[in-house]
Amino acid sequence: MTTKDIYQLYIQHPAISTDTRKIAAGSLFFSLKGDKFDANTFAEQAIAAGAAYAIIDNPTYQLGEKYILVDDVLTALQDLARYHRKQLSIPVIGLTGTNGKTTTKELINAVLSQKFRTLATQGNLNNHIGVPLTILSINRTHQIAVIEMGANHQKEIALLSSIAQPSHGLITNIGKAHLEGFGGVEGIKKGKGELYDFLRADEGIVFVNGDDGVLMDMQKTRSLSKVVSYGTANKNNVVTGKLTENSPLLALEWTNKLCGESHSIKTQLTGVYNLDNILAAICVGVYFELEADEINAGITGYQPQNNRSQIKQTETNTLICDYYNANPSSMQVAIENIGKLQADRKVLILGDMFELGDESPAEHAAVIQKALDTDVAERIFIGKEFVKQESRAKNQESGVKFYTTAEETIEALKSSPIKNSTILIKGSRGMALERLVGLF
Repeated sequence: MTTKDIYQLYIQHPAISTDTRKIAAGSLFFSLKGDKFDANTFAEQAIAAGAAYAIIDNPTYQLGEKYILVDDVLTALQDLARYHRKQLSIPVIGLTGTNGKTTTKELINAVLSQKFRTLATQGNLNNHIGVPLTILSINRTHQIAVIEMGANHQKEIALLSSIAQPSHGLITNIGKAHLEGFGGVEGIKKGKGELYDFLRADEGIVFVNGDDGVLMDMQKTRSLSKVVSYGTANKNNVVTGKLTENSPLLALEWTNKLCGESHSIKTQLTGVYNLDNILAAICVGVYFELEADEINAGITGYQPQNNRSQIKQTETNTLICDYYNANPSSMQVAIENIGKLQADRKVLILGDMFELGDESPAEHAAVIQKALDTDVAERIFIGKEFVKQESRAKNQESGVKFYTTAEETIEALKSSPIKNSTILIKGSRGMALERLVGLF
């Protein structure tokens, strides 16, 4: 069956299921393979649970007319999403970058939704499966879509761009993450730059941080002609801004250079690194001709709920929960931020960073040094990679501790609880540092 034929079924049944535990009645079930399972074996179960059709790629499980046989289920899903995208005339904003993708995506959506009916990537469904599922959830009522695209190796953003076919795009930054998969920082630049490559070929609009020399060089080398910039310093930026408060929530002043108007707003975000993410969302709002009041409402109303730069107030402590993920770049700026915070007593609790390959020892050592150079009362490092570098802190005061596991850390904190402090908790997702939160 061709993609066009499957699309006719999709028009009649515009809901996609990939998990038999969450079958939507009348949906199309795509039997995707995983590392430890073959969903072809669940196709009959999906039909029994209410799916209208099951898309399979193993003829053994073709048990009737409701079982659509294709060469490869994942390819069929991606091709269906491409076909659906071609039927849509709405702006699609593609977004990638090393750090701040999800926060920036949510801020952009918060702003644009003040005026438009928007659809944005849910959670972190930003990969080769999540992007097509997101595209296929766009319907005729939506006016703008914001699609987050993640990658841990080259050619992945090119693939996702071919599916989402963005008309507008934004790279938040280029930093050190997934070094092993990308093959170093130059590999990251090339991989993330695949979004710029698509937009150049498709004559799309690029939003770029005009103060970021790396991004500016990347767009200039591609001779991108439709560039809208934002930032704090570059005189050509359409939107400029500066922080006015960081204690720990951010307040800022921003200016629309097109009309010369300035506005002051307070946010529910922490971290000076989030200024760029906020200005990106404001810039997108200005480009799509939102009123300043609408832009401000979107920014001030956004409250992070995903353990990215999220503030939690306990009885005795202020927690900066930033443990959804971590890489060398985000660690450095998070530590730098807590050093700048207006707080009486500050504590760092940092967990291992993953997927760094041969660079892991040097990058963990650099984070330790950054933490030692930052004026805080206590520094706690958790994980095997940090423990390997413990000797770098051997001459420091007693306020530096290393633990191999979160479990060891929990027992230590039960014996010596932290009180009356502002605490940054940050580490890679696999460290599951949310387990510590109940101790504070």
